[in-house]
Amino acid sequence: MSRAGYRFSRGILNTISPPIPQAHHWASCYKATADRPLLDMSQGVPGLSPPLSVQKALGEAASSPSSFGYALPFGEDSLREALALDMKHAYGPDADIAAADIALTSGCNLAFVAAIMTVADAGDEVVLTVPWYFNHQMLLSMLNMHMVVLQTRPEDGFMPSIARCRELITNRTKAVALVTPNNPTGAIYSPALIAEFAALAHEKGVALILDETYRDFITTGEPPHNLFSTSLSPVYWRSTLIHLYSFSKSYCLPGHRLGAIVAAPEMLEHLKGVLDTVQICAPRPIQLALAPLIPELRPFIKEMALAIKSRHDLFRRSLPSAWMIGAQGGYYAFVKHPFKDVTASQVCERLAKEMGVVTLPSAFFCEGKASDGTKVAESEEASKWIRFSVANISDKQVIRVCERLKESETLLGWSLE
Repeated sequence: MSRAGYRFSRGILNTISPPIPQAHHWASCYKATADRPLLDMSQGVPGLSPPLSVQKALGEAASSPSSFGYALPFGEDSLREALALDMKHAYGPDADIAAADIALTSGCNLAFVAAIMTVADAGDEVVLTVPWYFNHQMLLSMLNMHMVVLQTRPEDGFMPSIARCRELITNRTKAVALVTPNNPTGAIYSPALIAEFAALAHEKGVALILDETYRDFITTGEPPHNLFSTSLSPVYWRSTLIHLYSFSKSYCLPGHRLGAIVAAPEMLEHLKGVLDTVQICAPRPIQLALAPLIPELRPFIKEMALAIKSRHDLFRRSLPSAWMIGAQGGYYAFVKHPFKDVTASQVCERLAKEMGVVTLPSAFFCEGKASDGTKVAESEEASKWIRFSVANISDKQVIRVCERLKESETLLGWSLE
């Protein structure tokens, strides 16, 4: 194969390759049978199709001439208004959110891209929790920004430390980025902890980017946090918070790429240039289809969230005793494997190839390259953890996975801790 006769971006060369295809490669090596099918707990994808009402509305919207043109820069007003009302349902009736605070994007990944490009430049610092969502780390690397590592620890339930974060912020820091419920650990940050991070960001004059892709899978019945509240928030949210949301998980629509940024209108005005450059507009048919259906879809989302919680409970009860859950919530459980002197990457490879259980090792969420090309590697302790996604398999499959994990303790031939 001939090589390209031109040079590539330094940011691209310093960025890791997307890790999911590696897990798919491992899975492709497994020889599945009718009795032992492949069991995939790797990718965070919904296990359901959207309701028929959404499918029907999407078909009608896609064939409507009104959906063929460009949308407004921030998306369809009807969906922005519907989302603002739905957020009052999620965060409480006194949540101070208006359609003017919302921009719709081609997925939540792009929401993060646009938010980062709006608030930071090459050479600036952005604080990321580790383990991180790998696409967040990859973006900072591509843009030649400095990733500052806020390490989370198993003994803390993988909750980020506000004290450690305070020590990391410098005059070059532009943002602190959090994901809750977390990907990959599943840790659900408490309203009090989120409020502390908002207060710190406000004090230091940096943005708090809060990715709440999995917020609808918190089943406590309480708001995920009080930052939007006019009576309970410690800070005026528009001065500090950039909230990110994904329709992919809650509405089972990952292929239709729809996300949202909720931020001060002043921030959105600066964001407009980024969105016009990288997306022009988010896909129109799905916006038009969802807008009138948002209120009636709440029972569907609640039922799905409760089913996933039940599956989390089943996974916890069924997991062999040698395997330890460090955190659990949203779509994910973060589990410590029991093998001695073996990395999670080695375990995940053999689980997929030999046991037919596909998962993701902690290395996918800890290893990367800094903006200067220096490799960032996980510690020996961090190398023991595996992400399991409970969202896209059945209860029966959860039990089968746990049975195979128990079998692996002897079949893989490794010593246990």
